[in-house]
Amino acid sequence: MKSLLSLFLLLAVALSLPAATATVYQCPMHPWIKSDKPGDKCTICGMDLVAAPAGDAAADPNLVTLTPAGASVIGVQTAAVTRAPLVRTLRVAGIVEDDDTRHRIISARVPGRVEKLFVNYVGAEVREGEPLATVYSPEMLTAQRQYVERLKGGAAFPPSERATARERLLDLGLSPEEIDILEHTLEPTAMVNVRASMSGTVVARHVYEGQELNKDQAEKETRLFEIADFSSMWFVFDAYEPDLAWLRVGQPVAVTVASQPGRVLTALIAFINPNLDPMTRTAKVRVVLANHDHAMFHQQTGYATVRLEIPDVLLAPRSAVLQHGAEPVVFLQQRDRAYLIRRVRLGRVGDDSVEILGGLSAGDQVVTEGGLLLDGQAQLARAAITGETDSHHGISPEKSAAPTAPVDNYPQLKSLAFAAADAAVPLAADDFAGYKKQLPALRAALLAYLATDPAGPDGSLARFRQALSDPADLRAARRDFEPFSTELADVARARHLHHREGLHIFQCPMSPVLGIARWLSRTASAKNPFFGSAMPECGDELN
Repeated sequence: MKSLLSLFLLLAVALSLPAATATVYQCPMHPWIKSDKPGDKCTICGMDLVAAPAGDAAADPNLVTLTPAGASVIGVQTAAVTRAPLVRTLRVAGIVEDDDTRHRIISARVPGRVEKLFVNYVGAEVREGEPLATVYSPEMLTAQRQYVERLKGGAAFPPSERATARERLLDLGLSPEEIDILEHTLEPTAMVNVRASMSGTVVARHVYEGQELNKDQAEKETRLFEIADFSSMWFVFDAYEPDLAWLRVGQPVAVTVASQPGRVLTALIAFINPNLDPMTRTAKVRVVLANHDHAMFHQQTGYATVRLEIPDVLLAPRSAVLQHGAEPVVFLQQRDRAYLIRRVRLGRVGDDSVEILGGLSAGDQVVTEGGLLLDGQAQLARAAITGETDSHHGISPEKSAAPTAPVDNYPQLKSLAFAAADAAVPLAADDFAGYKKQLPALRAALLAYLATDPAGPDGSLARFRQALSDPADLRAARRDFEPFSTELADVARARHLHHREGLHIFQCPMSPVLGIARWLSRTASAKNPFFGSAMPECGDELN
């Protein structure tokens, strides 16, 4: 009996003792591949399994933890999120034009015939007051005779008649100096000299010797020449709407032209046209360049760089941001070799940095190299941990103190996608009335989707809640529809809705508002809602 009691006591003691923790081995590159036997190899890449760190049994799907060997293979590097000026270099091409304020048209004010041209080729340099052409004009002869008669008549003609006759000569193109000569010689002539009104370069010639001028009495003047002053030139380039947020009058611009290799001309932005081109959605920007040596040529192509700077904003390196469909994410360093995937809201994009509007704080360490490999591991690890293969762009909802059941708003997204596809049809057909009929259903579908969007007010479509207002005309309707349609197409594409529901996504490479825009369609033929009949087939289908 005593031996049996001792056996039970020993068994109780053995059960009360903690069991020895078995060592778990995992792949450095694929940490969800595990084994309890040393020396086993990864079934994916063939690498030797290594001892896994303790304490990570309940892994967070949003967290990627690397072993020392995995970290050395991936080569992760991080950088700090800081507050600093956001710098961007804008590179543009434009045209070197003459100064509009120094451009003159030389016209003949009297009917007649061109007897002689003193300048008969384009590009000739002329000085102010220099004769350009001589015109034979019987009408000028008559006007001079009338003025001479009033001069000779003296008191027989009142001063008002002499003044009227003199004004008539000035109106016909006679200069005050030529009138003074006529007053001294009293010899009328039918020859009229057409003179340069300013110094410059002849950029156009419209007449030849012997040409008849103003034969039609309804025509008041005939263009003979055009003169431009090339001592200062205008460099004019097109700025797209996103670039206008950066540009301002007085910004320095560095301009180069192919005819002067190695020379950089620096000048300030003098004017930004407030009127956008309705087709290209660009604004003309003007830079005035000194050209006293006439080294720049009229209408030649120029290239410029504009250094744009926004002071004191929260910045992260551009290489840290990964784009998952419509959602940008970064990997945030948590501890040694542990990285958490984090959604962020982006602002303006610079040369090397991007403005952070939400999701990060100054001092956070984000991954700048190796992020793509971490992203791949995060998605595969999530599939291994949760069994899900189609998460929200590979990102699990972050844990909260009171977890709730995830909301599946796929039915609402499907309804919204088909409503947008139906609204695009009348826009493509230039049918404004038809679009207004589709608009209430489109608004209702959008509100139903937003009410079930897990992202709430931070969702990518939330900003369009009030955007689909009643438009005044077809152009306004397209202007409101284009950004909404593009964002919705991106959301639908990220969730593969077009593959599952038989819809088609098309992309227009030159849309009026965004430059590149997308729309949903029930049919496989491109019918562009952003241009309509102007460019009905402008669009490529996306997979």
